[in-house]
Amino acid sequence: MIYLFIISYQEGSMKAKLGIAPIAWSNDDLPELGGETTLDTCLRESKLSGFIGVETGGKFPKTPEELGPILKNHKLHLASGWYSGTVLDNDLENEKDRVLQQLVLFKELGASVLAYGETSGTIQNVRHAPLNTKRKIHAEEFKEYGRKLTLFAEFCSDFGVPISFHHHMGTAIETEHELDMLMSHTGEAVKLLFDSGHMTFAKGDSLAVINKYANRINHFHAKDIRSNVINNLDHSKQSFLDAVLEGAFTVPGDGNINFKEVIEALYKNNYEGWFIVEAEQDPTKANPFEYAKIGNKELVDCLSIYGYGIEDYIDE
Repeated sequence: MIYLFIISYQEGSMKAKLGIAPIAWSNDDLPELGGETTLDTCLRESKLSGFIGVETGGKFPKTPEELGPILKNHKLHLASGWYSGTVLDNDLENEKDRVLQQLVLFKELGASVLAYGETSGTIQNVRHAPLNTKRKIHAEEFKEYGRKLTLFAEFCSDFGVPISFHHHMGTAIETEHELDMLMSHTGEAVKLLFDSGHMTFAKGDSLAVINKYANRINHFHAKDIRSNVINNLDHSKQSFLDAVLEGAFTVPGDGNINFKEVIEALYKNNYEGWFIVEAEQDPTKANPFEYAKIGNKELVDCLSIYGYGIEDYIDE
């Protein structure tokens, strides 16, 4: 028997929407992980495990005419999705052209944000690139990067889909210090996607990050980590994808992050909106459906402690 964890919210309580990313079922950077799994399986199991929204992935259609009816059939909302941004190196007008199709898709289907990852020079998807060879932005470069990124974010916001900047292992913005530099050189249009797993992996202080940037956090990835894997990585030899294959990430409730503390910090800073379970794992070792249920239960338990109202699916 499958239980859907739905709690109706009381008037005045903060609201939470539970979503999940498709990367547990199919990993776009490692096609051998779930490459044979269909989109239908991913969406069906996402709904059965208690979620009302999903983020996009490589197997998702790219137009609202195609994707809209599929999501509606599964009674799922489009929460967000990754965008491989290249503002750091690219011409701004060219970047606006690159993002336009995705902005149209997200606006039409009601996605709350565009999850922007800076992929200029990224090694997140390069199997042979050691973790310590990632792109670094020099201090003097942040001013111009911040100016361009702010203009890009303002363009997206004016279009109707604000960006949510995703600090991410293997990219130019990975550590807490790099995130501090980014946030101090960008305007208010550059919002933040806080990811508990990536910040912990990068040896950052997740609670400090939430408290520092609460007014700019507009999306949350609930990703857990396995400390024994991360702490034993050789950053001079092993890549980000090696870490994934060794099981660095998992769902909330299965790793070493205290999600009660994380949710408490978000609650005290008045965060509400999407709580997205995202954990890339080998599906042959970590059954996506079973782990989705574990992640859902952990979030429901933690959110309930602080009186969050968990929203049900509403046909829009």
